[in-house]
Amino acid sequence: MPNKHTPKPEQANKTEKRQRGGRAAEIRNVLQDEIESGLILPGSQLDERTLAERFQVSRTPVREALQQLSACNLIHTAPRQGITVSRLSISRIRAIMESIGELEAICAKLAARRIDNGLHQQLEIALQSCQDAAFEGGQTEYSTANTAFHEVIYTGSHNPYLADLIRTARRQIHCYRLRDFVTNAQINQSLIDHRKIARAIQEGNEAAAENQMLLHVPSGSTGFSEFLARMPRNLFEAETDEA
Repeated sequence: MPNKHTPKPEQANKTEKRQRGGRAAEIRNVLQDEIESGLILPGSQLDERTLAERFQVSRTPVREALQQLSACNLIHTAPRQGITVSRLSISRIRAIMESIGELEAICAKLAARRIDNGLHQQLEIALQSCQDAAFEGGQTEYSTANTAFHEVIYTGSHNPYLADLIRTARRQIHCYRLRDFVTNAQINQSLIDHRKIARAIQEGNEAAAENQMLLHVPSGSTGFSEFLARMPRNLFEAETDEA
């Protein structure tokens, strides 16, 4: 006679599916973070068996995780090529960067319009962090300070929907922006830009804040050319006839 505490077959099956689904979500989150951060570069191949060994699971949750990543267009499956991390074309990256520049400019304009003592102080703190990282830190430290500076402006715009749009777009191309702060010249120029942006916002000068932010994001001809010059060509997808 079965023990009353023994789960029924259908209950056990549901529990197993939940556990498998939970592991699949965990694997997807780890891989998504590694892809978006550039730890796994565009064009890199992924193998189910290797991933299953890495995460110490069967291939089923790995396959489910990969399906979820594919639905987000983070990976691509092709005959005889297997599973690879998706690459973006140069025109696609330029379009995304252009969009980020425009959206960030709107954020800066709104922050200038809504400037108060709290935002004024937060900008000073963020600027100081950028300066400390520029003079005493390195690429990683300045990148962190740079992100924090922009986050202050997003918050200061008091438009969370706009801020989320920017964050989503930035995540899409983050792995292509890993060489933004490799040299001292890049860091120093970014710091100069930050000072101009912060002062415009603090003065409540909407037009200047918007313009300075547009100049800061490398979507223009010169800035984008410099960006491309630093990037290995194998990270880009071939161009198509799509608009």
